[in-house]
Amino acid sequence: MNYLRAGWTILIIIGISACGRKKGQPRQQEIVQDPRQLNEVVAAQVAERLEYVSGNEGMMEDSVPAFRLSALQHAYRQHQGAAFWSDNGRTHKAVYSLMDWITNADNYGLPPARYHLAALQGARQQLERSRKDAALWAKVDVLLTDAFMKMASDLHFGIAPKDSITLRKDSLFSDTVLTAFLQQALQAGDVSALLQQQEPVHEGYLSLKEGIRLYKAQYGGKQWDTLPQTYADTPQFRRQLAIRLMAGGHYDTTGIPETDTVPLKNAVKAFQREFNIYPDGIAGKRTIQTLNKQPADWLLQAALNLDRWRKFPDSLPDRYLLVNIPAFRMHVMENDTMMLESRVIVGAPRTRTPLLNSVMTNFVLYPYWRVPYSIVFKEMLPQIKKNVYYLAEKNLEVVDHKGNVVNPDTIHWERLSKKYFPYVLRQMDGLDNSLGVMKFNFMNKYSVYLHDTNNRSLFSNSNRALSHGCVRVQQWDSLAMYMVRNDPRPGIRDSVRTWLDTEQQKQYTMHKRLPIYIRYFTAELRNGKMQFYEDVYGEDQVMMRYFK
Repeated sequence: MNYLRAGWTILIIIGISACGRKKGQPRQQEIVQDPRQLNEVVAAQVAERLEYVSGNEGMMEDSVPAFRLSALQHAYRQHQGAAFWSDNGRTHKAVYSLMDWITNADNYGLPPARYHLAALQGARQQLERSRKDAALWAKVDVLLTDAFMKMASDLHFGIAPKDSITLRKDSLFSDTVLTAFLQQALQAGDVSALLQQQEPVHEGYLSLKEGIRLYKAQYGGKQWDTLPQTYADTPQFRRQLAIRLMAGGHYDTTGIPETDTVPLKNAVKAFQREFNIYPDGIAGKRTIQTLNKQPADWLLQAALNLDRWRKFPDSLPDRYLLVNIPAFRMHVMENDTMMLESRVIVGAPRTRTPLLNSVMTNFVLYPYWRVPYSIVFKEMLPQIKKNVYYLAEKNLEVVDHKGNVVNPDTIHWERLSKKYFPYVLRQMDGLDNSLGVMKFNFMNKYSVYLHDTNNRSLFSNSNRALSHGCVRVQQWDSLAMYMVRNDPRPGIRDSVRTWLDTEQQKQYTMHKRLPIYIRYFTAELRNGKMQFYEDVYGEDQVMMRYFK
């Protein structure tokens, strides 16, 4: 037996180190007469399959890309080319736990097809009828090994690639680490503990995963008819609308006459509030589009956001501020406890608020606003050329390169353009300032910041993607008081209140800097229910290609 294994090992090493030539599909059947011969023949079949992946641009037999060919090659080389998941026709007990993880991968925001679900289910059914087929055992083995490595990595790092705001210093598991994971899981006889160790422990991730579980329990397997965007038969449309709202739990028709439109309108309002649509009770275009999304669509949206949480490091600071752009909300967390929450206004789709990581350093009371040149040239200069009194109407002053305020009547505005503009437009402090009473500064290359606003009525809008890129904070005063609360200097809190009351232009430098993250989460568990937000910048659409 030893000389046979040595012979097969030589063949396997030759196969693994082959130059990656393109070849046809591996043999789909090879029946052995004696089950005791399976291990040797399966090893040769495994080598053939690795060679196929190498010569097929990383694609596996089921046309699903392999996670990483070098990781597969390293693992089997360390195992002397032998199968991991079977022994002479006997299935390793760890297979059952891995198949359970693959079958239920969507509970973790992962697409089961990515882990060869269909091919594995089909091959394992065939093995029930032909347990002496070495080709089938080899196929299952390589697919399971790839699925395990892929899932371990996806749970830890996410499916979508690392981007400019990913906070992780590490970005992949090495071939050696993945092989060690595999050996550890097989030794335990169950993959669950090891795979669970790869998941994030952040409260946002854990609560969203729980939200997926609750949503699946309520709507899993359901599918509803779509509503027409245009219709001629109003009573028929109302019946269709009522059925759809009943299916989602937004409309209870018990004891209500079918012709009574008031409860139906209230049901539409309830749906609109849940999905951050202006609650007018009218099933307009956006409301119908949202109603027509199927449960599977919402679960995919939640999955994208689990993936975003996986881009965070294994631990976050004790204190941090998080702005969630699609939710139009900011909160401050301290030791996993929400200390402050506020509505915010973010950049419009054409002038997006950038995703970033930074540290808040100070805030300024009654700040000047230096108008960004993008706004000067696009919006203000054409208006000034028409009427120079536009500057006074907007409380703007003109400052030259030396910092001197210039009389706008002395400037030949018609000569100025994007190519030549030797001035800065600055909005003077006070309640009329677009920054409002307070501005919060943090280092970033985009020249954005958090601030108050002189148009506070906009916080009542359901869609608050309205700014030029900065983030307007409704609870700006509470944020300021939070930032000074641990300052060791006595009376600083009272001093800030005095500065506000007397409208003094002051800067407060923080005693302890506050990490700030501006992120894009379109789904979360909120108050025990799944909350979905509009994909205002189209980021979900971009990310979906990695989940197909």
